[in-house]
Amino acid sequence: MSTESIHTRIWQEEPEPDNAFAAASCHCHGYDVYGDLLVHASWIEYLFLLFRGEAPSAQQTRLLEGLAMALANPGPRDAAVHAAMCGGVGGSTSASCLMASLAVGAGASGGAREVMIAMQDWIERGTDLALWQTGLAVKPMADPADVWPPPGHPPGFDPYGVRCTTPVRQTLAYLAAPDCAPSLAWLQANRPALECAAGLPLAMTGVAAAALRDLGFAPAQGEMLFLLLRLPGAAVHALEQKDYGHKNFPFFKVELENDPGPAQDVANLAEAGA
Repeated sequence: MSTESIHTRIWQEEPEPDNAFAAASCHCHGYDVYGDLLVHASWIEYLFLLFRGEAPSAQQTRLLEGLAMALANPGPRDAAVHAAMCGGVGGSTSASCLMASLAVGAGASGGAREVMIAMQDWIERGTDLALWQTGLAVKPMADPADVWPPPGHPPGFDPYGVRCTTPVRQTLAYLAAPDCAPSLAWLQANRPALECAAGLPLAMTGVAAAALRDLGFAPAQGEMLFLLLRLPGAAVHALEQKDYGHKNFPFFKVELENDPGPAQDVANLAEAGA
């Protein structure tokens, strides 16, 4: 039997002695997953290890856990969750509902691509307020080599907002507390000036971009994590709508003026009674 192995920097497996298609041990970046991490690590610590290739500190664990909780359920007003709800109420499969949420939540306006662009802004501007003010005053331009259209507003800010919402302010205040969050702390201190320069209030995408930057993730990793961390809310709302049915869908109810259903039901009951 061939002794060739699969090569990846992330994962190492040793096969069972009697079954080359099954793993006897699995190591993630050198850590024994089932013999060590399963017993001693949390889900958030394991998630950090998978993406960063190293174990997080206690403060990094708290920061990522807080961000994950803030993003877990954007709520029915969010377009990505709404897409999953439409799939659920229409009887689509679970995978279809999640794919709908991912597709709608992937874009450059409130989605994962916006987070990635905002993280790139953090790399270029750091904590230089003048650079941020200059950059926020420039309208985003289309990149001919990019499949995504320009967002139409400064990434990380709410194009429809009147003022920074309470959940955004609460999330920023909590995440900015750890010592490992210099970008978030700077964002907290300079939020009014940045909002003035952008002409728009800070959005959750802006908070997420700063947090992911402080955690050391690359923009592409941040984009992927933003997609992943928002799926729980999409999943549960899709399941709820599947149980409720289309007549109880909370958005865009349709009332047919000539709906024959109720009238026919009444006629049938009258005929039965006679």
